[in-house]
Amino acid sequence: MPKIKMVSLIVSSALLLAACGKGDKQGPGGMQMPPSEVSVVTVSKDQAPVTFDLSGRVVAVRAAEVRARVEGILEKRLFAEGGEVKAGQSLFRIDPRTLEANLASAKAALAKAEANALIASQTVARYRVLAKEQGVSKQELDQAEAQFKQTEAEVAAQKAAVTNASINLSHASVIAPISGRIGRALVTEGALVGKGEATHLATIEQLDPIHVNFTQSSGELLNLKQMLKAGQLKKADSVPVELTLENGTAYPQRGKLLFSEQTVDPATGTVTLRAEFPNPDRLLLPGMFATIRVALGKVENAVRVPQRAVTLSPQGASVYVVDKEGKVAPVAVKTGGLSGKDWLVTGGLEGGEQVVVEGLQKVRPGAVVKPVPFNASAAAASAPAASAPAASAASAAAASKPAAK
Repeated sequence: MPKIKMVSLIVSSALLLAACGKGDKQGPGGMQMPPSEVSVVTVSKDQAPVTFDLSGRVVAVRAAEVRARVEGILEKRLFAEGGEVKAGQSLFRIDPRTLEANLASAKAALAKAEANALIASQTVARYRVLAKEQGVSKQELDQAEAQFKQTEAEVAAQKAAVTNASINLSHASVIAPISGRIGRALVTEGALVGKGEATHLATIEQLDPIHVNFTQSSGELLNLKQMLKAGQLKKADSVPVELTLENGTAYPQRGKLLFSEQTVDPATGTVTLRAEFPNPDRLLLPGMFATIRVALGKVENAVRVPQRAVTLSPQGASVYVVDKEGKVAPVAVKTGGLSGKDWLVTGGLEGGEQVVVEGLQKVRPGAVVKPVPFNASAAAASAPAASAPAASAASAAAASKPAAK
């Protein structure tokens, strides 16, 4: 009897396993399972910008070092560290007593020089009258006139000394040369500053707007110029610039391209470019790493597909296409760079194909699927942002490999 129970248990287990093995094809009661649902985009030909994702650093539009221009004891700091200051605002006060004494001394020397000049002027006037009456010699008159010119020169020198002393006294109040955000004070009250050097007191940086310096390889720039010359690309009417922050989030404000250097750095083989961005919330700070996306040209009748739809392998790039019968088939494509978050496809697709974007793990060649329109905004909200540098690296890798036949 135990043997009969054991045989029955083995047979039941085998039947159960067989039923489970058919579960991926049939539902309860042997019914056929519905086809897998995949998200697709219908590709079309349209004008598309050719974009580059480039690494850069945030720099202030202007940065000024506040320095002590006269020697003295620092009496007081007149600003809040880390706050905003205006051009002309007083930041530090240096003990002015020595400078005031120097100014008073210069004014006294000027008064003395003016008195000497007055005496010399009167002497010349008398000698001119006496010379006509032969009361003094011609030599004595010449000496008196020369002495008068010397006193005039002394007056001019003392006036310059007074001006210099006045300027030095004004430097006792250290003012902001530009408007912007000031950092911490580098010197405390009571310190001797300006002795033998212009002591660095603080730094002011203008943060709105703000610049981002980034680099592009000279090879990419050369290819771009050759494609523009050959008519494969058209020059963009405007050059909007987008920025991705260090944490992968997109900066909400768009910038503009300011200029491109005319020389190539021989050490790195790159050309430096600069973009300007509004920065009203001071979100961008000097020294930050950033990724710049810039469109330097546009392509007519371009085919674009989302990056996630393209599979890259040593054999090349490929996509899965759903035909009219709902069957999936791989198609080898040739990519020609990026257009924002999409690949530019230069070969393999003619437009009108349904390309699988989501659900690639559910499909295999020849399988029947249920295509639904791809919702790009919902996918972007649910998935973390892709790394732009990684996308650039993938683009370079794909461009260097031939498409699969």
